[in-house]
Amino acid sequence: MPRWMQSMTAKVLGIALLALLMMIPLSQSDGLVRERQAMRDTAAVRVADGWGGPQTLGGLVLGVPTRDEVRDRDGKLVGMRDSTAIVLADELVTVADLAVGERRFGMYSVPVYTGEVTIHGRILPADVRRFADASTARWDPAKAELRLLVADTRGLQGITTLTVDGRTATLASSTARMGPYTVLATPLPIDPSRDVPVDVAITLRIAGTESFSVLPLARSNDVRIRSPWADPSFTGALLPARRSVTAKGFDAAWQVLDLNRAYGQQWDAADGDVARRLEPSAFGVKLYQPGGVYQQNDRAGKYALLFIALTFVAFFLFEVLKGLRLHPVQYLLIGAAMTSFYVLLLALSEQIGFGPAYAVAAATVVLIVGGYAMAVLRARSAGCVLGGVLALVYAILYGLIGAEQYALLIGSVVLVAVVALLMYLTRRIDWYAHGVPSLTKPDTP
Repeated sequence: MPRWMQSMTAKVLGIALLALLMMIPLSQSDGLVRERQAMRDTAAVRVADGWGGPQTLGGLVLGVPTRDEVRDRDGKLVGMRDSTAIVLADELVTVADLAVGERRFGMYSVPVYTGEVTIHGRILPADVRRFADASTARWDPAKAELRLLVADTRGLQGITTLTVDGRTATLASSTARMGPYTVLATPLPIDPSRDVPVDVAITLRIAGTESFSVLPLARSNDVRIRSPWADPSFTGALLPARRSVTAKGFDAAWQVLDLNRAYGQQWDAADGDVARRLEPSAFGVKLYQPGGVYQQNDRAGKYALLFIALTFVAFFLFEVLKGLRLHPVQYLLIGAAMTSFYVLLLALSEQIGFGPAYAVAAATVVLIVGGYAMAVLRARSAGCVLGGVLALVYAILYGLIGAEQYALLIGSVVLVAVVALLMYLTRRIDWYAHGVPSLTKPDTP
């Protein structure tokens, strides 16, 4: 064997190459996490098929039939076009109380909810009169209808009450759609000369999966969502103006004006541009699962190469400081044991949860590597020390996974501390002497 291949430099480069080779099984493990996450997402879709998907409610709003003349380039009348003008309410107050549970599909658990939602609204006939006067089309307020928008009617469990000016009304399915939303409607003739607002109210029960949102379909929108779920993620176009999140649940309130959205108080139902703007204006809550199994596995994998490299460095220091020799194959086996940790962690966490799975997987790898170190280094103390170092590494990793907000800070501090420790332990080594500690004493003043 050439002499240069026996040098300390060649050994360091070989260990670095082996650490990089560990990227191959680590990338496979990362792909496995994504695959299992996709299977979990599929399970959520399956649950939604039978329960109701992510829900969005909008309304109550008016749909007013219109008829407009269609003329050619010469101004000649060629026909009439029937359409529907959408007129939004002046004020809507929505209160949703969500009761949260879980449904399972195979081994996957998906958060679901049932909720009682009440909507109180006020519609101004003056709005109908003003928009009709500004339009070239002929409006027919006498055939107007009250509309409620629902994202997924499979989750609509019942409408408890619907009143218009205190009188009971009934919603029915409509063939009309507004963007991606299904429309439920009831006739609501409007007298444009009426000066008193039309008061509407509805109470319904709705079921959904993972998220609940509301569309701001009024000049003034007051929305309140409450639930015993302790880990909400507020999503959509606007964050709540007020919120209270405790271990017992959350209570959030939004106040949204027509100025906060990208469409006006009235538009033609056939206007596809407005229909596309509806969904992005929704806001609400997602039933977030903090530190979910796959998210935690993904975080663990991000630090895998660093911790494998640190373990290799620990073994290498024992070689240098104790005058021992390890073969590259032995480093390769140690790396294989550490990469297997991530597959074992993923498999166990799906069954018993991330915390217990992490403890079992980490203990298993620590015992394997520590026992192997005792055998190849022929020293029980060396195996115990290296096993302890590896256990400390896994403890630090667990802390990084749990510290969502401070993971970068903790990781950087640990990395600097490790580099400083390595510099301290190797300060007396004469690397040109193939790792033999220098016998020369430092100069004294």
